[in-house]
Amino acid sequence: MPKITKIYTRKGDDGTTALGSRQRVRKDDPRVATYGTIDELNAVIGLAMSFGLDAKLAEALARIQNELLHLGSDLAFPPEDVKEWQVPRIEEKHIRALEALVDELNEAVGPLQNFIHPGGTSGAAALQLARTVCRRAERQAVTLAAEQVVRAENLQYLNRLSDLLFVMGRFENQQKGIDEPLWDSHA
Repeated sequence: MPKITKIYTRKGDDGTTALGSRQRVRKDDPRVATYGTIDELNAVIGLAMSFGLDAKLAEALARIQNELLHLGSDLAFPPEDVKEWQVPRIEEKHIRALEALVDELNEAVGPLQNFIHPGGTSGAAALQLARTVCRRAERQAVTLAAEQVVRAENLQYLNRLSDLLFVMGRFENQQKGIDEPLWDSHA
């Protein structure tokens, strides 16, 4: 576990940052952009949780926030350095847990009858925002994977998580008794 004693180092003033292995790269490196967006996703999930989400969602999201740190850590290390540093990783069990929760919540809310707008409760809207940030992280991970090695589990996790965040937003509205804001295709 890293111990951070000083927040600023001045080493990044030249537009570079250190990967987990201490290799310096530009701050706009695709690897840095990807794990930076995962960090942003984690922050948006924290925002959603601050709105007092349903207890089932809050419990799952606390676990997911920890898993996102695993994912960011894995991406912060070039593949050749992961074993040396014993980096936590996303595993198949994490993906299966997301799928099980998607299925459970989706059964509770029922099938979509129409496209919906992000909204309803503040928590539901924040979960939909988290979904869009997750999709961006997934797109960045795909771009990174075209240039460098990215484990398939990382891509699968982001794909399932965005689905889960969508269903969580629907579930939150349902639990709070709020109708989903529907798209009016004839407006």
